[in-house]
Amino acid sequence: MAPTLAQRHLPRPARDWAEIQERMLVPLYEAVYERFEVGRHTHVLGLGCGSGLALVMAAARGATVTGTDTDEARLELARQRLLPEPQWGARHWSARVLPCEPDGGPDGAALREGPPPTLVTAFDALPEPAVLARVAEVAGRDTPVVLAGWGPAERCAAAPALRVAERLAEPRRAAGRCWRPGGRDDLEDLARRAGLRPDGSGRVACPFGYADLESAVRGLLSTGLYDAAVRATDEGQVTKELAEALRPHVRPDGTVWMQNLFRYVVAMT
Repeated sequence: MAPTLAQRHLPRPARDWAEIQERMLVPLYEAVYERFEVGRHTHVLGLGCGSGLALVMAAARGATVTGTDTDEARLELARQRLLPEPQWGARHWSARVLPCEPDGGPDGAALREGPPPTLVTAFDALPEPAVLARVAEVAGRDTPVVLAGWGPAERCAAAPALRVAERLAEPRRAAGRCWRPGGRDDLEDLARRAGLRPDGSGRVACPFGYADLESAVRGLLSTGLYDAAVRATDEGQVTKELAEALRPHVRPDGTVWMQNLFRYVVAMT
């Protein structure tokens, strides 16, 4: 799989995302890749690719992959993961990891340098409609774009812990990412605003499992959903209240387990 990551010089949130939290969405990645039969004839463009786990999984199926993200630390980890394994020689797929422009969208010129994507994914963070519209121009007609988000709050055991961020961030929550439970047509509405045509959907169970309470706190803090709360109070306060919200999900062996539902929509360019 991925090469060993040299992470000591990178911020802790990026390392915690790569080591703890990113894998929680593996069932979502797998479900989408199975649905579209991702393989050696696929070029996956991952918007908000994070530290690259979803790209590595697509590449393991033989796909060509391109990723872009606004977080430079996560991008550096993705670059490391997508380097060829020295002991194996060059891989049979090609990979690119691109920074984002100031508006949060991928560099359009850089995207046009490679082959057009045949599948676009936004697994972790939903792009702005203008960004999706720009990507659609590069992808060409009838390219599927997968937009993913949380399911309804009553189907997500992590909801009380995520609401800690919303409560503590007031009134600064507009200054950064924030959690929102999925509405019935939220993803479809985003697709339409970007000029895309909704063409199907799916639901995937993504349980969040952690070795212990400390790992659960670190993993959730790495999502970026608590950044505004930390700015409004302090990290100690956020950590304390988050740990309290997670205690009902601690099992007798000390592990933490929460069942969550994610939803995705397929929209065509």
